[in-house]
Amino acid sequence: MKFLHKILDKQRPMFEKGGKLEKLYYLFEAGETFLFSPATAAKNKGVQIRDAIDLKRMMMTVVIAMVPCLIWGVFNVGHQHYLATTGDEKAFFSIENLLFGVRWVLPIVLVSYAAGGLIEGVFAVIRKHPINEGFLVTGMLIPLIVPPTIPLWQVALATVFGVVVGKEIFGGTGMNVLNVAMTARAFLYFAYPSQISGEVWTQLGGETMVEGYSGATALAIAQGTVTTGGTDVVASLGSFFSFENMLMGYIPGSIGETSTIMALAGALILVATGVGSWKIMVSVFAGALGMGFLFNAAGANAFMELPAHYHLVIGGLAFGAVFMATDPVSAAQTETGKWIYGFLIGMITVLIRVVNPAYPEGIMLAVLFMNVFAPLIDFYVVQANKKRRLARAAV
Repeated sequence: MKFLHKILDKQRPMFEKGGKLEKLYYLFEAGETFLFSPATAAKNKGVQIRDAIDLKRMMMTVVIAMVPCLIWGVFNVGHQHYLATTGDEKAFFSIENLLFGVRWVLPIVLVSYAAGGLIEGVFAVIRKHPINEGFLVTGMLIPLIVPPTIPLWQVALATVFGVVVGKEIFGGTGMNVLNVAMTARAFLYFAYPSQISGEVWTQLGGETMVEGYSGATALAIAQGTVTTGGTDVVASLGSFFSFENMLMGYIPGSIGETSTIMALAGALILVATGVGSWKIMVSVFAGALGMGFLFNAAGANAFMELPAHYHLVIGGLAFGAVFMATDPVSAAQTETGKWIYGFLIGMITVLIRVVNPAYPEGIMLAVLFMNVFAPLIDFYVVQANKKRRLARAAV
């Protein structure tokens, strides 16, 4: 590593002020600080608080927390392929499932990072500011919330849209109002709905898959039960979409969202390291469960009668609660606000699922909707705190 550091030190003058590549200094600086700790030190001689956490390490912690979902997703892509095309249910963690999954997932991850990194670099050069590490997380989130057969050019286009519209136009990392990855997925959903839906599984490996495995997702089946006059959603889901299968993740879906257990493993990492807010995670699940119970009580149709706990494992609720709702920039910042923010995300997610027949999932729109209202929630929480303190002071 010392050898590499010496090479970078020799090249530094070319990128510093007056050098031939002065305009590309921030690209050089981004590469150097990614590999090594910055050489700068605080000049203030006052008291300094030092710890091991900075933006880079915080983002890397989130990426590490997503690894369980990524690994499961890779194996699940192979598992769903062989199960649907040959009926051969291999051992889940088999080498065949791994190789097939890597073949489809790795290009998506590479394209996401390449497209996003390019845009980050362009804006860094134009605005003359360092490249922040925020895209380390976004670059991994985007592949995990799309199906494995999404066309790579759509991944690139959505990533560019998400970074530019979701973040850069607001001022860059730390200034975004909307979750960048959810913005990218929303773009794909409204621009290319057929490719972002579960039906793309029918094209995996060039095979025509069995309808029972590659057709509608669990949420679409649940809604279809209502439109066809069915009365038992659980029965219509069948053994393949059983509660246990959806909890573990042995079902088709977006790469990283299928396993609730893997999402919870990531949640443990985020909470243990203090990076993710457990209050937001818990309140999202509580909101979804509460709205599920309300619909159970109403019981106007079969979907409303779906047991409330199914909403916690069906679709992308768990992944969204752990990795999307907890975005430290676009989420609520006050402690009370976090409870309100998360609870409303959970409620709105189930509300969209059950009431809106045109859109089977709700976590994406719920997170983006509450991103917009997060500052308003914090404002009223702060105002309420000020009123209570003023009342105590007057006494």
